[in-house]
Amino acid sequence: MNDPLPFDPIARAAELWEERIGPARTMAAATGIMRVQQIIQSAVDGALKPHKLTFARFEALVLLTFARRGSLPMRVMGERLQLHPTSVTNIVDRLEADSLVTRLPHPTDRRTTLVEITQAGRDRCALATKAVTDIDFGLSGLTGRQTDQLIELLTRVRKATGDFE
Repeated sequence: MNDPLPFDPIARAAELWEERIGPARTMAAATGIMRVQQIIQSAVDGALKPHKLTFARFEALVLLTFARRGSLPMRVMGERLQLHPTSVTNIVDRLEADSLVTRLPHPTDRRTTLVEITQAGRDRCALATKAVTDIDFGLSGLTGRQTDQLIELLTRVRKATGDFE
């Protein structure tokens, strides 16, 4: 990252927006969220890079560790990760190439493929989990209460846009 600016560029943009366009509250909020997303993404990517994982692959491994049997149908993975089937296939392909998961036929449904986490996948997931939790997923500067408030606010936006019921 470059040296910090001596002023908040989003606050300055909001002032100019207000002068030239109109109310700037939602623009400033959305721009702030997008900038924080970049900061979080950079921090998390940096924590996961030594473990040769992207956030999407990390999420998939975590999801599989949460599954009772350590395996899930690819369709269910896509639903839970909120990803298109093609994206799930790409993630699983990469994890399988690294021997972190394996594909198995479903025992009762020949049309379904299960993805099962391997022991190597569990081990890599544990190390990566420690790495991202050590940096608080890039959310530095917030108290526990503020983090709870942030979760509540973001959940409201997600629900209002139909992300979930």
